[in-house]
Amino acid sequence: MSTSLSFPEYKAQIKALKIGKVLPSAIYLHKSALESALPAPLKNLVFEAIEFLQLDQPWNVLKLFKRDFKFTLLHYPDFERYAYPALHASTTVDVIAQSVKCTDYTKSANPPILHRKETFVLASHPDVDTFIAITAEGEAIGLYENTKTIGFKQQWEKLIKRKGYKLDEQGRLQAFQEPIECAEQTLKAPTNSIQRHLTAINRDRLSAPFQKLAKFGYLAGDHSILDYGCGLGDDATELEAHGLNINAWDPVHRPNGNKVKSDIVNLGFVLNVIEDYPERVDTLRQAFEHCNKLLVVSVMLTNSSVLEQFKPFKDGVITKRNTFQKYYSQAQIREFIEDTLRVKTTPFGQGIIAVFKCPELEEQHHAELQFQSHNWQHITQRPTPKSLPTAAKQSLFEKHQPLFEEFWQHCLHYGRIPANEEFEQSDALRAIIGSHNKAFALLQSQYDQQDMALAIDKRKQDLLVYFALSLFGKRQAKSHLPTQLMRDIKSHFESFNQAIDAAKALLFSVSDTHQIGQACHDAHAELQLGELIDSHSYILPRSHLNQLPAILRVYVGCAAQLYGDLDDIDLIKIHMRSGKVTLLKYDDYNKKLPLLKERIKVKLLEQDIDYFNYGTDYPLQPLYNKIDFLTPNTKEHKAQQRFDKKLADMLKGVPKAEWPNWDILQKVFEYWGVELKGNRFILLLSK
Repeated sequence: MSTSLSFPEYKAQIKALKIGKVLPSAIYLHKSALESALPAPLKNLVFEAIEFLQLDQPWNVLKLFKRDFKFTLLHYPDFERYAYPALHASTTVDVIAQSVKCTDYTKSANPPILHRKETFVLASHPDVDTFIAITAEGEAIGLYENTKTIGFKQQWEKLIKRKGYKLDEQGRLQAFQEPIECAEQTLKAPTNSIQRHLTAINRDRLSAPFQKLAKFGYLAGDHSILDYGCGLGDDATELEAHGLNINAWDPVHRPNGNKVKSDIVNLGFVLNVIEDYPERVDTLRQAFEHCNKLLVVSVMLTNSSVLEQFKPFKDGVITKRNTFQKYYSQAQIREFIEDTLRVKTTPFGQGIIAVFKCPELEEQHHAELQFQSHNWQHITQRPTPKSLPTAAKQSLFEKHQPLFEEFWQHCLHYGRIPANEEFEQSDALRAIIGSHNKAFALLQSQYDQQDMALAIDKRKQDLLVYFALSLFGKRQAKSHLPTQLMRDIKSHFESFNQAIDAAKALLFSVSDTHQIGQACHDAHAELQLGELIDSHSYILPRSHLNQLPAILRVYVGCAAQLYGDLDDIDLIKIHMRSGKVTLLKYDDYNKKLPLLKERIKVKLLEQDIDYFNYGTDYPLQPLYNKIDFLTPNTKEHKAQQRFDKKLADMLKGVPKAEWPNWDILQKVFEYWGVELKGNRFILLLSK
């Protein structure tokens, strides 16, 4: 198969299309529209490939990929007859590889389905008015409010049922015939029946938002704090015991608490228990008015499968305890806060959203995420000629070696000579040698200067990553930069503008799939761990994130700005070509066989996040190749090898790519008469 159409030309023609259903990654057109909608080179590409590859499968919808030189032929046999037709088969053609992948959905209980059929066809299509009416019916009852959950048959039908409707033989909406009293009770349950006081819970540890505040250094005693809606007040009690300046107020449990303006206000898991929307808005605004520097808002997140267990009420659900819960997605809570307060938000974690009132504090926060202390492993002393002046200096170094070593560590951290206020023992050092510059000159002969060269490069890369992510977050950083960063710019760049120009180039480079792919290969070769799937992805432990090349740190950093703090993530999957980052959480990553608990796909181009829960929506999946993520020749690596051998012996004859999920694996263990407890296989006693 040959084509005169290059990939850049293909992308340009896709971008210029005026007809079709447009999604972030592809455009869909019905077969009847192709003659008029497609330019000749694009149409020739599709039909010549079909002829060359001898594709005779039936199809009636064409999917044109935006970011890959591919197209897919989709078969929806009920496209005209049924309102929301199900996919029966797909045939994907890779133009470059000249390969074909076919998938059969006829036996699937939950196939993909179509919506908004009018967008697939020309305005002259005989059924276009019917298609428009079908879409209008769905919009009228709110079926398209969350498009992430409606692409498959079962989720779509469950959503329709929750809205009080069912589908007839043509797939058109029909309302259930339920008693009016029942419907009114669902929509207008009296507020005094909601047991809001039952939402407060006892805690034996700090709540999640306060744990984040502690992690980021906001509980060091420098800030006053107000816990707005404190519930039973366990957080406040704990922080008071540590001597922090904290006040707590709750309309039910502490109505007489001090509701005073404070540097930091915590609104923790309050908004999601308020069933009245105007009251919810007012509560958020009141909390914001009471904060001087930082507001932290936390809510419950969940997915549609959890919501189905409860009774709908207003925009939330009634739980079994007769309490109200409004569950959000990460995007929904950020949008609610930003629209209500007219501010920008920063995710601290899942369901934990920060609003900075103080620009200086915001920049300090983002800076500290990038600039962490580095433990330099190659610091060595080397002998020098024993001339009289050198001997005198050598004795000074030996006499105060711990102090000089501490100073050298600070030099390595900053990649420059630290200012007096940046080194806590500056007074003692200057009393001995006069100045930081003189101390640095002395240490030139005591330590390997290659370490300093590496430190300078590392700090410069840190700065570029920081500024690139500032640009991605649309923060105007210059007027609020901490003094420390201004010193960094002066030391490592010609000017602030030069630093920003270099950061822009770095940020734009993350859209270059070739550079991303090359950086993944380089990182894998350098770190000697992780799973590299050529031309597709690189998976590595989150703990090695800051050892990646700057372009990959920015790539993952952009995802983190959408998701939040990555501390609870175990593995990070960098997709080389699709503009996605997948975050993987395991039940206990320290085990020899961790089980995948949650997969989070961050789609940078769409600025959206998809969540996949294992153990509920999907079977638990063991991490069979954990050894790939361990440093070779370590004690942990060797122990993993021994464990993996035992496991492989039980699965002998099964290709590793087909090793089973956790439920089936336990049956394999049962067959062999063993049970996995922790990291050990225990023989079961025969009955």
